Formats: sequence, C-alpha cells, structure tokens
Amino acid sequence: GEMLVGPYKTFFMDEISNGLDSWTTYKVISAIKHFTQIFEGTVLISLLQPDPEVYKLFDDLVLFSDGQIVYQGPTKSALEFFQHMGFKCPERKGIPDYLQEVMSKKDQSKYWVHGDQKPHEYISISDFVAAFDKYETGKRVSYELDIPFDKNKSHPHALATTQYGVPKMDLFRACAAREFRIMTRNSFFYVFRISRFGIMALIVMTLFLRTQRRKSVEGGLVEVGSIFYTVTTIMFSSNAESAMVISKLPIIYKQRRCFYPTWSYGISSWIVKIPIQMVEVAAYWGITYYVIGYDPNIERFLKQYLIIFFELQAAIALFRFIGAVMRNQVIAKSWGFVSLLVIMSTSGFILSRDDTKRWWIWAYYISPMMYAQNALVVNEFTGHSWNKVMAGITESLGIQVLKTGQFFTESYWYFIGLGALICMSLLYNLGYVLALSFLNRENDVMILPFEPHSITFSDITYSIDIASDDRLMILNGITGVFRPGILTALMGVSGAGKTTLMDVLAGRKTHGCIKGNITVSGYPKDQGTFARIFGYCEQNDIHSPNITVYESLVFSAWLRLSPEINANTRKVFVEKVMDLVELSPLRSRIVGVPGVNGLSPEQRKRLTIAVELVANPSIIFMDEPTSGLDSRAAAIVMRTVRNTVDTGRTVVCTIHQPNVDIFEAFDQLFLMKQGGEEIYVGPIGRNSRHLINYFETIEGVPKIKKGYNPAMWVLEITSSSDIDFGEVYRNSELYRKNIEMVELQSNPLSGKRDIHFSTKYSQPMMCQFLACAWKLHRSYWHSPLYTALNIAYTMLLSMIVGSMFWDLGSRKTSQRDLINATGCLLASSSFIGLQCSTSVQPVVAVERNVTYRERAAGMYSSWPYALAQIVIEVPYILVQTSIYAPIVYAMIGYEWTIGKFVWYMYFIFFTTLYASYFGMAISSMVATQQKSAILSGAFYSIWILFSGFPLPIPRAPIWWRWYCYLNPTTWTLYGMTASQFGDVEGHVENNESAREFIESYFGYKRELVSVAAVTVFSFALVYALAFAVSMKVLSFQKR
Repeated sequence: GEMLVGPYKTFFMDEISNGLDSWTTYKVISAIKHFTQIFEGTVLISLLQPDPEVYKLFDDLVLFSDGQIVYQGPTKSALEFFQHMGFKCPERKGIPDYLQEVMSKKDQSKYWVHGDQKPHEYISISDFVAAFDKYETGKRVSYELDIPFDKNKSHPHALATTQYGVPKMDLFRACAAREFRIMTRNSFFYVFRISRFGIMALIVMTLFLRTQRRKSVEGGLVEVGSIFYTVTTIMFSSNAESAMVISKLPIIYKQRRCFYPTWSYGISSWIVKIPIQMVEVAAYWGITYYVIGYDPNIERFLKQYLIIFFELQAAIALFRFIGAVMRNQVIAKSWGFVSLLVIMSTSGFILSRDDTKRWWIWAYYISPMMYAQNALVVNEFTGHSWNKVMAGITESLGIQVLKTGQFFTESYWYFIGLGALICMSLLYNLGYVLALSFLNRENDVMILPFEPHSITFSDITYSIDIASDDRLMILNGITGVFRPGILTALMGVSGAGKTTLMDVLAGRKTHGCIKGNITVSGYPKDQGTFARIFGYCEQNDIHSPNITVYESLVFSAWLRLSPEINANTRKVFVEKVMDLVELSPLRSRIVGVPGVNGLSPEQRKRLTIAVELVANPSIIFMDEPTSGLDSRAAAIVMRTVRNTVDTGRTVVCTIHQPNVDIFEAFDQLFLMKQGGEEIYVGPIGRNSRHLINYFETIEGVPKIKKGYNPAMWVLEITSSSDIDFGEVYRNSELYRKNIEMVELQSNPLSGKRDIHFSTKYSQPMMCQFLACAWKLHRSYWHSPLYTALNIAYTMLLSMIVGSMFWDLGSRKTSQRDLINATGCLLASSSFIGLQCSTSVQPVVAVERNVTYRERAAGMYSSWPYALAQIVIEVPYILVQTSIYAPIVYAMIGYEWTIGKFVWYMYFIFFTTLYASYFGMAISSMVATQQKSAILSGAFYSIWILFSGFPLPIPRAPIWWRWYCYLNPTTWTLYGMTASQFGDVEGHVENNESAREFIESYFGYKRELVSVAAVTVFSFALVYALAFAVSMKVLSFQKR
C-alpha cells in the first residue's frame, strides 16, 4: 500500500506474503495483477511458498537457483521445459514446490520419468541453464534481448526527471507534520521529560537556596556551582537522543532514497521539537532562577534563558549526531559518555582554564559546557547584584568571583558563548543530516523416554477491555482436544485468533479475561507443572544473539531435562536433535540479531524448534513454523515436525500459507473464523477428502476445482461466503463426536495419574545459576561490542583522564590544588562507572526479552538468572579497573604508597560495580531503552550534584544534607579524598594543613575511610538486589 499510492509503474516486491494466510496472499497478488493490467505496470515479485492458485496469477516466471536463471518465460510453459528435461510434476503436487525441488540434489530423483529406460543421474544447475539456452523459450528470450530498444517508441515522460514526486518544501512540510503527529502520540515521553526537569528544579532550588549564603566570594563560588550543575543537567538530559535516533534508523534508511531528502527529515525532526524544548527549559529555569537568587533583572533572566535553551539545542544535536554515526546502542552510549567526560572535564569548573593542560586546551575551546557556563557566569556576576566594591579593592565582588574561579570577566563573553552554542547546534545538526544521508545499516527417533499427554479445552473465551464499559471478544466459546500422535493444524484467516488460542492454552497471556476449562490428560491444568511437559515455538524466534547454535541447545537441555539424565546422555540427545532439524552444519554459528547478522530466518526457525525439542516435551505448540521459509526449508521443518509427532507427542501448529504437501502432512484441522469461533474440527484425510466432503455437502458451497489447493479453497469459501459456518458446524454430527471426545479426554484414564513434580523447575537453584552463568559468560565472550569495546573504552578513558589531569594529584601547596585534585578523583571515578552503567543497559534489555520466553518455558527462576547476571559482571569489571586505575593513578601523580593505591583501586572497582548494577536495575525497571536512558541520566546528574564537590557537604542546606549521605558518589569521593589527603600535614594556606583543609572544606575525615569503603560495598549490594527484585516482579511483556 505504501508503494502503490505513489505514481510508480515499476515495482520490485520481496517476499511480500510472509505472515499472510493463503487467501489473503491470493487477494493481495490478485489486486496487484489488476493494478498491473489497468495501469500497464511492470511488477517483479519474489515469493517463498506460493500456492498453485497464486502461481497461476503470474504471467511470467523467473526461476533462480545458485545465482543463475534456470528458466525465464511464461508460467504455463515452465512444466513443458522440465518435462523436456525428463521430469514430471505429480498430479497433486503444487507446481511452485515441484519447480524448487526438481533442482534440489536430494529431491530431484523423485520426479524422473525415465526410470525404466534410463537410471537417473543428477542434472546440475549449470546443465539446466545450458539446456534452457537451447530450448525454444530460451532462444526467444535471447532473441528479444538481442534486439535494441526503439527509442522512438519511448514516451518523453516515461522516466522521471526528478528524484522526488513533489517539491522538496512539500516533503519538508510532510515530514514535519508526521513528526508532530508522532510527538502527540508519544506525549508521555515528553511529559516525562518536562516532569523530570521540574523535579530537578525543585531539588536544585532547595539545595542552593539564596537565604543560605551571603554575598561574598565564597558565596559566589557556591552560586557558580549551581550554574555548573545546571549546564551539566542539560548535557545529561540529552543523552537519550542517541538511543531514539538509532531506533528510527531502519525507517529512515528505507525512506531516504525516494520518499524525501534526508535534510527534510533531519531539519523537521529538529524544528518541530523546539517548542516542547522551550517548555522544558522554562520548567527548569523559571522555577529555579529567582529562588536560587540570581540577578532579578528581567533582561538578565531572558539572557540566561537563551543560553540554557541553546545549550540544550547543542547537546541534543550532539547526541543525535553520535547516534547517527555509531548506529549501535552500545557503541553510541559508550562514545556518548566519552564525549560527556571531555566536555564536562574541560568546562572550566572541575578543571579551571589555567590548570587545563596545553594538550587539552583545544577541548576547552570546543566544549559547549564551557561556552554555556562562561556566558552564564559573566551575565550573572557582571549584574547589579554583584557590583558592590569592597573597601580597599578596586574590583566589584562579581569580578572577584570570576577571577577566583578563573572565568572570563569581559561582558562580551556572553555573546561569544551564545554565538558558539548556536553555531554548535547548527554544526552538529549538519553532521546528523550528513550521517543520515551517507551512512548505511551496520549490517531420527528420540532417545529419551517421555509420557504422552492430551490437552482438552471447553467453552474458552478471551476478551480485553477496549473502553471503560466495553470489552472486545477475541475467542468465543472454543472447544476442542489435542491428542498424542496426532498432528493438528490450527488454521484461519488473519485475525481469527489462532495465536491467541495457543497463548491462552499455554498460559502465556498477561492481559485480558480468560474463562473456560482446560485439562491435561483429564486433570485440571496447573501452569507450574504444565510448563515442565510443554514446549512453545513462538513465531518471533527470540534467542540470545551472542551465543552459538550448539550453546543455545545445550543451555535449553541443561535446564529443562530431568536432573536424572547425566551430562553425556544430554549431549548425545542434543546432537540427535541437531541432526533431526539439520542444524549440525551450523553448530558453531553465532545466532545473531534478526535482519542484521547471524542465522537466516529459516535457520532461526529451525533453532526455535530445536530449542523446544531438546526439552523432550509431551505437548508442543508451534506458531507458524513455516512462515518466512521457502518450500525446501518448510519441507525440512515439516519433516522434523512429522518425526516428532510419530514419537507419540501432541503437536499443534498454526499455519498461514500451506502448500498441498504441507497441508496434507497434518492429521487434523482446527479451522477458525474471525470472531474467534471454530468452524471445522476434524480429520483432513487422504488427499484432503474428509475436509472436502464436509464442506461440499453444505448448501451454497461451490465444488473444489481440480488441482486446487484444499487449504486455499477452504479459506476462500469460508471468508467470502455469507454462510454462518460456525452455526453449521455446531449443528453437525462432527461437532457431536468432538464433544464426546472432549468429554472422554476430560476424564482421567484408568491408571493415569495427575502430572506431579516434586519441584517447580527441572533443575535445582544452584544448577540453574551455573547454567545461566555459563550462558551469559559465553554470550559476553562472543560479544566484542560489549566486552572488547568496554576494554578499549577503558584504556581510552584512562588516557583521556590521565592526560587531562596530568600530575595534579602531586600538587598540595594551595587550596586550589586540593580542590583540583578532588575534582580529579570525582572525574576519574565517576566516568568509568557511568560509562559501564550506560553500556550495560542495552545488553540487559536484549537478554530480558529472551528471559520472558525462557522463564515462561519453566527453564529457571528469576533469582538464579539475576544472580548469574550480577556475578558475571564482576570479572569483567575487575579487568577494566585493573587496567584503568594504575594508568590514571600514575598519570595524575597521586602518592605511591601501597595503602593509598589499594584504597584507590578498591573505590574505583566498587564504584564501577555499583554503577553497573544501577544501570542493570534501571534497565529492568522500565520498558524501553529510551526511558532507561532518560531516567538514569537524571540520577547521574543528581549523583554529581550531591557528590560533595559542586557543593561541599558542610555548605549544603541542612534539609538536603541527609541525602548527601544516601548518595553513592558522596561516599566514593569521601573515601578517595580522605585516603589520599586525610593524612597530609603539609601546610597549604593560612597555616592550615592539607588534612585540616579537607576536613573543614569538604568534611572528610581520615578515620572514616573504612566507613566509606563499607558503604560503597553496600550500594553495590543494594543495586544488585534492586535488579534481582525487578527481574522477579516486573514484566513489560504484553500478550
């Protein structure tokens, strides 16, 4: 539909029938054929499993194999060519399936017609191609290609002379309108951001309340701290932009060529959000400005507002640019924090301008925070509130504050800062548009015993709320039974409720109202025990992306098979299953991300089935196991399914587009119609005779045409007719027999005991923990984007921090030296922690989706999984800190004593650990990565605000001092500063020793270092527990 609404005449369509049932596919292709005939269009469509009826809609066929064209010509002549080659299509074989299989080395011999005269020898693809070139149809194609096109027959407007269908300004307006519509439908996100700014404003204004300080140089420096926190908050609040950009990249890449020029999307997505960003700044600055006590002049207020607004624009544009360039969540977040490290450290507050090393001075002059902070402090401290001149001093109090903080004192620096921020926002947005324009996408029998079970269900209804007083009925009184050794096809048009019925029976629904009775082998279904004998192959093929095929199967078998089965038997069973579903050649392949890397769709489908088969279940549900597969792959899957059923298991599959062979591989059909009602539940029969006889006896139903696909026929007649097939079925003899069967199977057979297990899970908790830890370890090991990249970033961070704060730790001759050294400690500890906290969030989010499937399958409890995730981080963080801490410690020049270095290592390690656990906890508490980025960004800025550096604890208002001691970075900075300088007795200024200054200015005491050490350890435990509890009680899966 998206393509057809344009003025196009030529269409290339790739596998457009995936996920559609046969009748819907037929209607779609038929509509495209009518369009082609009416508008004289040219259409080329690739299909995986077309029905014979769909195949007959096409005029021409291009048959590919091994990258070569085997046949190109009229569809009705294709069979003649292969008959000429010695092959014949059986009477009830679908032509598309025959054409694919006749080129397969394994299946070709089945169609050889000269068996009595000449034994079959495999005819290769190259032989087919050579034969077609000599065949009459092939010669005709070659003759047509040899005749040059007569340009006199071409219309001057046949080819478009412009890239886009409408003027570019119209495209810009269309993109802007779409962005505005998306904003209104995603209003919660923006309300959340505005609320966050409001909450941060309340914290800041009560922390820096003007009544708590006097007009002095010291009070001015505290006010500078409030300005520093403001510009820091703006930078952190924009960090989520990279995640939002990356989530939209697939759509942008698809549409940028012919829908619109990239600049129209990039600029419109920027401009449309400006009003809401003005509200965000107003929500923060309007609340805090007068309460903190900035200059009350309205002109200065508006000038400050402009600076904050354009800093927000520059920050948002920067992170959009990073997202568009990196195109990967983990890489983008890591580089985002590297950028924040440099921007924040060179802003002129943590490290003053004069103390910035000459090899880092370039970063000072390209830091948006530097320009924002200098413009804000110049505008504030050259105002009326700070123009008082003290006796004996020729400069105003405001100028003294600026000089003490080593800021620029000239008033024109406000306009320099404003101009620089505007230029940066334009430059970063230009880079964002260029990145969007030119960068592309990152691109046999079972050997274990089991007990067969049947499942019966009667009067099943399922409804959901659609309004305050209305409910939508999706399943309406469904009754049936699935029995061992019988392969049941669950079929119906799209929206009939097939997947919903399986979710209800499987206990996978998380919303809505379910009514009715479900029994397993005659006993009421208990979800806890049912999960132990049940396997569910979901349509989405969700797997951990960074482990191999073999590791996926070993993990599933480890946790789902009985503990009585030893490891050797388990491995042999896994190998048998891999052979069964033809996965052995792929055993060492990484599963990968769908559509990006790793396994192909049909390989992932086979892996999904294998993951369930290694659990040795008695009942298996498969949701569209052949969807997205070509005929050859679908045949492999169905052969696997048939072998599974033949072992005596109960297997139910939803199917959309079955060809004749696949359809007739099923024993029984459970046919549903829209509205959630069954209209046929019974045997299919040989050549579908039972199904055909049932429907042909209904008055008004046309007879099936010879060679017509029965599955296609039954969907067609039940979808397009006015007959109430549900009522016909309920009045039939077949329905009465089915009710009797349901009643029979709903009562336990003699000697059949209820399903009972002594434990909820197959394996004990310790085994679950070991298995989960093993899988996560293998996943991390196969994930260089997370592990190796984190190591690389750690080394890069250590060099950046070390070179930026070179030798500042050895200076202890002035108060400014000690303040700078403390700022170094804050920066060196915070940024590695925050980088790890941010980079771990996408990893947790991906694995969380996998845990929904695995926990629903009863593989493990959330507690051992959470513990495994917690433990697996420890060695990687230990490696990172072992690399980072010695490099930074040596380059900054702290005192080389064993005690001080060990304390430094200790605090770096546990700060990184609790920050990572915090990121894991936040990611597990919210539904999306965008929300976790926003929420964690808010906490990061609060951590820095209350760390004791921007505003030392003794100078914090008494009503906020309690929170300083609940802030993790407070104790990190306390322990690191007190352990480094708490015992230094050398004088700094005014006959005051370094130890005395640290104690009086920051409130840090050497004897409390051990208390700080215990506290940071406790924060790691608290955040780890928060992650574990969130994984246990929170679920964002909606089914």
